[in-house]
Amino acid sequence: MSTPKGIPSVDLADFLSGDAKRKSQFVKDLGQAYEEIGFVAVRNHGVSDELIDKIYTKNAAFFNLPKETKKKYEIESLSGQRGYTSFGKEHAKGMTAGDLKEFWHFGQFVEDDEERKSQYPDNLDVAEVSGYLETGKLMYQTLESTGVEMLRAIALYLGLDENYFDKLVHNGNSILRPIHYPPVKTLATDAVRAGEHEDINLITLLIGASADGLQVLNKEGEWKSVTAIDGHIVVNVGDMLQRLTNNKLRSTTHRVINPAASKMDTPRYSVPFFLHPISEMPLNCLPETIDENHPKQYENITAGDYLTERLIEIGLM
Repeated sequence: MSTPKGIPSVDLADFLSGDAKRKSQFVKDLGQAYEEIGFVAVRNHGVSDELIDKIYTKNAAFFNLPKETKKKYEIESLSGQRGYTSFGKEHAKGMTAGDLKEFWHFGQFVEDDEERKSQYPDNLDVAEVSGYLETGKLMYQTLESTGVEMLRAIALYLGLDENYFDKLVHNGNSILRPIHYPPVKTLATDAVRAGEHEDINLITLLIGASADGLQVLNKEGEWKSVTAIDGHIVVNVGDMLQRLTNNKLRSTTHRVINPAASKMDTPRYSVPFFLHPISEMPLNCLPETIDENHPKQYENITAGDYLTERLIEIGLM
């Protein structure tokens, strides 16, 4: 397992190879990385360069629309779960200053369960950007498929059945979030592009951003920069998985810092996919992670109730 540019790198092709030895080594490397730092860079992840280029092109086209046009797609009743969320509205937990970003949300595309479909709001399309919904759906479902394979490896590392998570994330409340960080107008501000935080969900899959700025906090309390790695996506542990594993796997604190003075006029785009389970999934600490030396750290709660708590804390509900 190599460590390009600050975080461990793994090859998903090893897990999918059909070779028991390569698969076992992938599971071991992944689990150790998630215990130590909570982030890995993944190559052979199944997302084509063409699709990445296309989603970034569509995102730029949308975020460059006039403010009044974008606001048409910010629907208060959706609490930011679909469509547009305007600049500065979201903030990190415990912070008051809004993050210096705006974003869009694509949610689950349920195609085989009418009851589940009725629980989610419909996705929005953008009349001014041809094919935005179509491109978002393809990226969503591609990253969702990759995420399921990552969860299968995590399940094996935890001593669970390989398919433990399959039914729990099928038609789950996952979110694809294209983000735009506009040029920073002044460095004399308390606000940052994204304040230090941990993700809410099980795992996050992040396509390489268009500019630097992502930093993760290591065990020594040092901020380490994570730059785009050719041919890789970044996959990190979220709070739901940390809670489920009784802190065995780490939901690492991370942030997006403001650019240096020489790059203040440079915008930044990124596209994280937040993989969530279905709302009724219990996030009760797994018995496999509780023993005399590791007592249970969290009260029982469902994924849906936990998500609601966190959305209130960050200002989206």
